[in-house]
Amino acid sequence: MGVPGWFARERADGDRFADLVDGTESPDDDEFAHELALVGGLRELGAGGAPDAETRQRIRDEIAGRLAEAPPKRRGHAVANLAAAAVALILALGGITLLLSKDALPGDPLYGIKRAGESASLGLTFDEQDKAKKHLEFAANRVGELDELTRQGAPTAAYFTGLADFETDLRAGVSQLTALVTDQGGQARLAELRSWARQQSDRLGLQIDYAPAEARDKFDSARVLLERVQARTTDLGSRLVCYTITTGSSDELGAVPAAGDCVRNPDSPDAVLPPVTSSPPSSAPSATPTQTSVPPSSGVDTAAPTGPLAPPSGGTPPPVVATPGPTTRTVPPTTTTSPPPLISIPPLIPGLPPIIIG
Repeated sequence: MGVPGWFARERADGDRFADLVDGTESPDDDEFAHELALVGGLRELGAGGAPDAETRQRIRDEIAGRLAEAPPKRRGHAVANLAAAAVALILALGGITLLLSKDALPGDPLYGIKRAGESASLGLTFDEQDKAKKHLEFAANRVGELDELTRQGAPTAAYFTGLADFETDLRAGVSQLTALVTDQGGQARLAELRSWARQQSDRLGLQIDYAPAEARDKFDSARVLLERVQARTTDLGSRLVCYTITTGSSDELGAVPAAGDCVRNPDSPDAVLPPVTSSPPSSAPSATPTQTSVPPSSGVDTAAPTGPLAPPSGGTPPPVVATPGPTTRTVPPTTTTSPPPLISIPPLIPGLPPIIIG
């Protein structure tokens, strides 16, 4: 019989079996046998719901396989964590090393790290003018480092390294800046670059006498390059107002200025306009010079004497000059108007004075 049908039939007997177990009812032989059959049926029911041997083996194999895969995964996570920690450590050490290399000089072990940091800074700069300024800033830093090398008495190789890096940054900065000036104009930029080049040349000139003899030729070469920069800025500035500014070719300092006649371009931003002369307004009063009654060549003093003339001590007395008398002022005649006649009215009431009008 099926399990559901058997369970429905035996359900009523289950309550009775519980009473027998509790001792509330005494079983007889038939009832006891029946209850034993019920227990056996329940056992068979439990056995029928259990998985077979093949299923149990499959489950056992799957669990064993998962347990076998667990250690490699844990090892992978551990390796990833170690790699992340190593990267963080490298970055931290790199930041500290870059900070320590800030004052490194050419020839020092950390100087290469300093230059690598400068290259990274240039890579993160996207504006061309800012890049040119950074190159010139790094070149000026090299000049300061060369001055420190002379104080420390560094070897010649350190000077060679510093001067080579100076010329590299100088060429890059000047080339980028002249390209911007050619496209956008800017006399002020060229003037600043010319002044900067003159200052760096003067700084290098003060260091030559203290540098090793083997490195002095390198100093002279750097100063010649700075003189070329000054000449380039002057020639390029004179062509900014022309239609043809450059020859179309470039060298290590950037665009080469054109030569020959300059046809002025009035639309150039660097074109100098003539000054505007404005005439004074017509309503403004014009100052007239004061006319003198006696020309300057006359020797006669026309001023009235302020006191009596003293006679000379000797010789012929001077001629007497008649002094003009006081000028008479003509006063215009005044016109007098006669007053109106008086009108007298006798008093209206006796005893009062008369009324006079006028």
